[in-house]
Amino acid sequence: MPHRRSTRCALGCTRNGCLISPSVEPAAPIGTFTFVVVSNRLPVDFEEAPDGSTIWRTSPGGLVTALEPLMRSSGGAWIGWPGVADCDVEPFENDGISIVPVCLSARELEEYYEGFSNDTLWPLYHDVIASPSFHRETWDAYVTVNRRFAEAAMASAAEGATVWVHDYQLQLVPRMLRDARPDLVIGFFNHIPFPSYGIYAQLPWRKQILHGLLGADVIGFQRLEDAGNFTRAVRRLYGYPTRGVVIDVPTDTRQTRRVVAKHFPISIDAAGYEEMARRPEIQARARQIREDLGNPKTVILGVDRLDYTKGIGHRIKAFGELLADGRLSVEDVTLVQIASPSREQVGSYMALRDDIELAVGRLNGDFSTISHTAISYHHHGYPREEMVAMFLAADVMLVTALRDGMNLVAKEYVAVRFDGDGVLVLSEFAGAADELKQAILINPHDIEGMKDAIVRAVEMPRRDRTRRMRALRRRVFDHDVAAWSASFLSALSGGAAVKAGISDALGATLEELANSESLLVALDFDGTLAPHVDRPEDARAVQGTREAVQRLLDLPEVRVAFVSGRALVSLQQVAEPQPDVLLTGSHGIEMKLDNPEIELNLVSAELEHLDTLVRVLTAISDSVTGTSIERKPAGMALHTRLATPQDGEQAQAEARRLLGDELPGLTVREGKNVLEFSVRSSTKGDALQLLRAHVGAERVLYAGDDVTDEDAFAVLGPDDVGIKIGPGPTLAGYRVRSPNEVTQLINRLADLRVARDWRPRETF
Repeated sequence: MPHRRSTRCALGCTRNGCLISPSVEPAAPIGTFTFVVVSNRLPVDFEEAPDGSTIWRTSPGGLVTALEPLMRSSGGAWIGWPGVADCDVEPFENDGISIVPVCLSARELEEYYEGFSNDTLWPLYHDVIASPSFHRETWDAYVTVNRRFAEAAMASAAEGATVWVHDYQLQLVPRMLRDARPDLVIGFFNHIPFPSYGIYAQLPWRKQILHGLLGADVIGFQRLEDAGNFTRAVRRLYGYPTRGVVIDVPTDTRQTRRVVAKHFPISIDAAGYEEMARRPEIQARARQIREDLGNPKTVILGVDRLDYTKGIGHRIKAFGELLADGRLSVEDVTLVQIASPSREQVGSYMALRDDIELAVGRLNGDFSTISHTAISYHHHGYPREEMVAMFLAADVMLVTALRDGMNLVAKEYVAVRFDGDGVLVLSEFAGAADELKQAILINPHDIEGMKDAIVRAVEMPRRDRTRRMRALRRRVFDHDVAAWSASFLSALSGGAAVKAGISDALGATLEELANSESLLVALDFDGTLAPHVDRPEDARAVQGTREAVQRLLDLPEVRVAFVSGRALVSLQQVAEPQPDVLLTGSHGIEMKLDNPEIELNLVSAELEHLDTLVRVLTAISDSVTGTSIERKPAGMALHTRLATPQDGEQAQAEARRLLGDELPGLTVREGKNVLEFSVRSSTKGDALQLLRAHVGAERVLYAGDDVTDEDAFAVLGPDDVGIKIGPGPTLAGYRVRSPNEVTQLINRLADLRVARDWRPRETF
């Protein structure tokens, strides 16, 4: 449907520039949309009709495909720049999505977009393949434009809405939103790499960028190493505590707010690409492409934006040397290079184009014949249908990125090849290499290695090609763009943004629970009553917890239990429980109920298994910095909290492998930065059922924060109450943010019990 242009946009923009205030006001306006996406560009492109009207068409990008259903079902809004300077477009609806344009002047585009975003952040975040520039004027423009996007989001978002901000151009927006609208749930996804600290530290505004990003509840990255780089930068520059993917960010109220920094590899609409590839007209076009190329035996394809990060020059050099060496023949093999225009007004990109086209011209001049061209070079983009036909026509897909957040072209090629044929040669410096392990992985800086990989791909037997492509396609289809967006939004809604305090719903449930005839309050310790710490022996319950527990113990027909994965000796040391508190340790293997003795029995075979556990885990811990082991009565725990994420993952993988070979019957549990092995199988669910039977409780309240607590949530009945502390998927019906809220709810339960002047019903 056409939409007429107006002389002024809803944000106060005119062709003379933008009239928005340069600062975010504390009393921010509240909109009506419960889900808001904020990106540099809108998901629509416009075409101007002969009568002067503007027709908007949905962009074909993967992000749009992923979010379209959710945007429509939630009545969401998409905020972004419409693609032209000095906009004069009012908000409108396009294909069921509300569009909110943000205007940018020509000067702002030059300084914020071409300047700071693409001449400072882009090269810096891509490992300084080209030298970044650092100018205060472009930084000031970046701040101003980020503020304008933040104001548009605030004016659109309803109370408690979810706002998802995208990419490196808008890294300050999350903090601006957080400060003005603390009610919002805020996510951020970085589509490009995040550099190592040694590179990132060059940025004069390095702390401001981190501060901006830490306004989000969940910060998503393409690769595990990107998330690790970000977390390390936060530790170095701010000193905030980090535990795996969780960062504890201080607030103005002397509390901490949990921020999750995790990798969520983006993907494509795989089914959509395959559907297109199966169309008869596109398959016919693929055959025509090969015929137009002279029907070579092998077509090698490269598809990239013309950017210095893509390694186009490296692949041309390798291909030329293969022709010169006689390992490939121009009669048999043709390289098709699509290099779509990119930032053509930037000097470094203009120079890159000259270099690439000079190299192509030289190579074609040296090796092309009348009937065969060595490189078919195209400096323009193509519609998606044409690209799918090219993917079908290509025997080998060549991706030689020097640094790339993901590289979706690699996944598009795989999705298109429903015929099970084709070979993907993929740079190990592209994010896709983390997932597409059956590709031929290369180091594009190693020209000889790249040449060998290309020859290997050209000569690969059909059986091997099919085997590899089948595995690649399974990965791409199982982890498509819908799965990516669902994974991120699940993390965002799964507690990363858990509000402080006790919700009204949980408060009402506690009132009902207070009327139970007999009640068991069972509590995990680490992460539930006590914050997580680097050294387990340093854990202590938050202030006021002991007094709150005592209030429950003083009430009739109320029992309190601590249910922990710790050995009971360790639990007693750190928790210092009152004598009336029931204790279970080692996930239910140890019990200390209404008697002074710890109940535990291990047979001789189990003791021998314990010796093997000690030997294997000690060797691993001694060889990996930051890991430690904890002896438990019926097992061992490997702690990796102080190790780097990569070292911790490798140590846990090695432990699983070695112990899986030597002791295949072990019980293995994975917690937060800890891997536990037990010679006797028992869970917190088993422990909770034993406790319930022991005290004869009518109803149970269980609170826990870890993966192992899900076993306890699983055995709760319909009248019981499960409370998850912090983020993550859970079977629990309620959430609270931190151990401070657990202490609050214990006190509230005690207050409710006393206020109702509760007395046990008489027995007849």
